[in-house]
Amino acid sequence: MIFSKILIMNNSFKNKNLKQVSPDRLNWELVKSEMKSKLGSDIYESWLKKIEFIEEINNYVLLSVPTRFIRDWITSRYLDQILQIIKNYKKEIHRIEFKIIEKKSSPEDFTEIDTNLNKTDENVSFIKDSYLQYNRIDPNKRFDNFITGTSNKLAYEASLKVSENIAHYNPLYIYGGVGMGKTHLLNAIGLELKKNNKVMFISAERFMYQFVKSIKSNDMVKFKEYFRNTDILLIDDIQFMNGKEAMQEEFFHTFNALLDKGSQIIVSADRAPNKLSRIQERIKSRFSGGLVVDIQKPDYQLRKEIVAKKADELTSLYSDQKKISQDIQDFISNEITGSIRELVGAINRLVSFSRIYNKIPNISETKVVLKDLLNISENKVTIDLIQTLVCKFFKISKNEMLSARRSRYLVRPRQVAIYLTKILTSKSLPEIGREFSNRDHTTIIHSVKTIEKLKENDPEMVENINKLKNQILYKNQENEV
Repeated sequence: MIFSKILIMNNSFKNKNLKQVSPDRLNWELVKSEMKSKLGSDIYESWLKKIEFIEEINNYVLLSVPTRFIRDWITSRYLDQILQIIKNYKKEIHRIEFKIIEKKSSPEDFTEIDTNLNKTDENVSFIKDSYLQYNRIDPNKRFDNFITGTSNKLAYEASLKVSENIAHYNPLYIYGGVGMGKTHLLNAIGLELKKNNKVMFISAERFMYQFVKSIKSNDMVKFKEYFRNTDILLIDDIQFMNGKEAMQEEFFHTFNALLDKGSQIIVSADRAPNKLSRIQERIKSRFSGGLVVDIQKPDYQLRKEIVAKKADELTSLYSDQKKISQDIQDFISNEITGSIRELVGAINRLVSFSRIYNKIPNISETKVVLKDLLNISENKVTIDLIQTLVCKFFKISKNEMLSARRSRYLVRPRQVAIYLTKILTSKSLPEIGREFSNRDHTTIIHSVKTIEKLKENDPEMVENINKLKNQILYKNQENEV
């Protein structure tokens, strides 16, 4: 057994009324349910499902994972969100500790291809190993339960057309912010097409994992066969390939091979093809050559429909569940404007509250329970905006800023951009590091401390920081308008 201790910054709620809604003991089942809802079923099934609760000790929880790799992956990407979810149920928890408990694996756990596809889902290809499973298409994410509005209608119609006539729009590229419904649409396409086609639905993260694994095992031939012998390839969150040249090279050739044989490719990302950072130009060109559609933030009417439908679903799911009032539904629809996933997470959280305390929360209690989501919806400053304006201010290119070069004329603007990202966004240190060419979190800390120290003795630095802050906030307001 290997022990690993991870200290988490305390982002505890300032509202003291939260004590009224914190249960005496952490309910891990509720935490798991919210992790799945808030972070998505794909991420949950691949990574978070493997977390097991051991015990709660004073102000921390002890959790277990089966490998160091999974621990490190969760720590760098999802730890802040997990802690925040835990704190929603028990604010006294300030940190998480992981204990690595290796599980013995049977030989069949390492089977590369499921030989029993015909017994389960014969037209869906997937690969599995002892710790990761490739995406299985979710039967609950269909076209008929995807709520449409002006913000997502074009993406919905394009997806529906592809499901009816493959290779009509090829590739289909869907982009939009986190939690907007991209994965739902990809899943719906897969559900429709798997009836008569061989479908593979995979995230870019898992594509990368299998690629690295194949290299280590000297088994690239099988890897190529897996991904090139399919009729429909759906890849979620393609932006995770940024900076990974070897993997991009393989993806490029796989992409071309599939197009040549008439296979349909559907890709999702968090930004338009031309705005993908550290992705080969030829790949971005291929994406732009197909149909590119975006999903925008939901307007009020769409948010209202989503909240109402989710509330009705949960009310019908539990026979003793009290219906969330219309006032509360309207409040959520008005205040949470960030993403559909946040809306769904808010309803799930309020339902959990009502089941724990046998009451529907009033407006005041709702504000406490959803405090972090309300804060998220207010914070719309992006790292891309900060980087763009800082580069313009110091007259350097973004490629120079994100490079590994350590020239003084590049280091200082880079540190300033990192500092502004830390104070103007809610991003964690690992998240900031990834947006600055995968720099280590210690580098991020050093940059922030350097600028803070310079501000104490350098009036010019103070003036530059204030100018940039005003530019960023003003520009962001312009974008919102």
